Amino acid sequence: MAIKKYPVLIIDDHPLIVEAYKTALKYYTAQQSAINFTIQIAENCDSALQLINGYKRKGKEPGLVFLDMKLPPSKDHKALSGEDLGLKINKLFPKTKIIVATTLNDNYRVDSILRSINPDGFLIKNDITPKELIQTIHTVLTDPPYYSHTVLKLLRTQIENNFFIDAIDRRILYELSTGTRMKELPNILPLSIAGIEKRKRQLKKIFDVSSLEDKQLIIVAKEKGFI
Repeated sequence: MAIKKYPVLIIDDHPLIVEAYKTALKYYTAQQSAINFTIQIAENCDSALQLINGYKRKGKEPGLVFLDMKLPPSKDHKALSGEDLGLKINKLFPKTKIIVATTLNDNYRVDSILRSINPDGFLIKNDITPKELIQTIHTVLTDPPYYSHTVLKLLRTQIENNFFIDAIDRRILYELSTGTRMKELPNILPLSIAGIEKRKRQLKKIFDVSSLEDKQLIIVAKEKGFI
């Protein structure tokens, strides 16, 4: 019997979660003798990018990625979170299966992740049990997608708008949260001041922020997990 090998990339900065993934993968291979996993681990955006770029240089690709959303950003600020890593993985390795696991359970945030990354598995960390992890791995490898209970519950609550928060929107929110001045943003983003102001107005509408100041927008964006 030929053994199918899956290079696995775990991108998460929580040691207990990483160990839970490793244990589930080990158990799964014990039940599925025709499957073998080789595991690499990254704890932040920089180390993840090194491994992702390493796959690309070698002409290889990860078979399965466990991806956290809230991660320390890269030093060059080009990857601000796991969402940016997911977008890069999708672009470079379209066949790679991605399982997103996050503590974020805001309806807008879940919707944004589904629209941007469209993961093969989507778990809220509070839902994770050993049994569910094994079921997630099996479903993602054989007949994706797999969504945990909370994700399914949030999906039933329809978001009645067509707004989509993209990478540029998230970068605007991040820069504002770090104190970058509006006049400096056109040097960082491919937008004019007018274009940035338009996006800010749209973000305030999405988050139901009436204040003309940016402080409240930043607070709400943080609460919803966009920063």
